[in-house]
Amino acid sequence: MSLHDPSAVREEYSTEKGLLARRAAYEHADGPNAPELVFEAIAEVRPQSYLEVGCGPGELAARVQESFGAEVIAIDISPRMVELSRKRGVDAREGDVQRLPFDDGEFDCAVAAWMLYHVPDVELALDELARVLRPGGRLVAVTNGLDHLGELRELLGLPSRSKTTFSRENGAELLRSRFQRVDERDASGTVTFPDRDAIVAYVDASSSFFEGAGDVPDLDAPFVVRRAPVVFVATR
Repeated sequence: MSLHDPSAVREEYSTEKGLLARRAAYEHADGPNAPELVFEAIAEVRPQSYLEVGCGPGELAARVQESFGAEVIAIDISPRMVELSRKRGVDAREGDVQRLPFDDGEFDCAVAAWMLYHVPDVELALDELARVLRPGGRLVAVTNGLDHLGELRELLGLPSRSKTTFSRENGAELLRSRFQRVDERDASGTVTFPDRDAIVAYVDASSSFFEGAGDVPDLDAPFVVRRAPVVFVATR
């Protein structure tokens, strides 16, 4: 199963169960709060027209709509995520970031949070995101470093990641070819899994990230791993 295999991604996000299980692990995280860094980057420009791609259950889109009175559109390839977002009062639509059905320069701000590494053609996706932003508009793109949860991969007998389509290591370069300015906001820290059951739940909820994983061994103590998110803030 590939991290950017469309059929695998659709299956993984066909329900919210896996996403919620992964989020639960971050209740035991130390360091910067990456979702709050994302909202702060949006708040700096107080957008009146806002696009979120890969919106998930729609919490962020709804918060932007309520906070700034913005015209918000959210898209996701998952019908379930669209359904959940609509329940929050968001104009959510099924769609593909590689083919955005919007005019050039239609939005003040766009967000792609932890989703570009799922996209088969990330270059095309970034072209589309740049196209639909007005001159001076802002893209907030969030991803992880290749060493994200590296200790967990080692525990599961998996090799270190050598590449993904959009990561901390290559994201700035990809963005700078399309945007005038790109800033990086580090959100690195740690996650503590309190016991083996917590690790098993996280791995079971993350099949595309841990393909080929071995059994989780018995543990006598909490297991601490490094996390390596980064928030890219790109100006059109």
